[in-house]
Amino acid sequence: MGTNIKMVDTATLFRSDEDQVHLIRDALASGDAHYIAHAIGVVARARGLSDMERETGIKRQTLHKALSSDGNPTLETILPVLKALNLQLDVHQAKAA
Repeated sequence: MGTNIKMVDTATLFRSDEDQVHLIRDALASGDAHYIAHAIGVVARARGLSDMERETGIKRQTLHKALSSDGNPTLETILPVLKALNLQLDVHQAKAA
């Protein structure tokens, strides 16, 4: 008997605004650029890439590629996406090690 593996889009797991913000904060805290891009992509997919395309003017395929775990989006991509998601970046002094 073989094992059946079903792929799940993690965007379906992050439906609430609170969960989405927590995911992106966790990614930012990690300092891992690929995780940050992926987390923003998960939230964008959860809210709808077609809506993101319409609100940002960035093609859906470009968003999907840039906001993947292998993506490397520029600020020119990140900033309009965050604005469309009604999110903003916040900078504060890091705690001393």
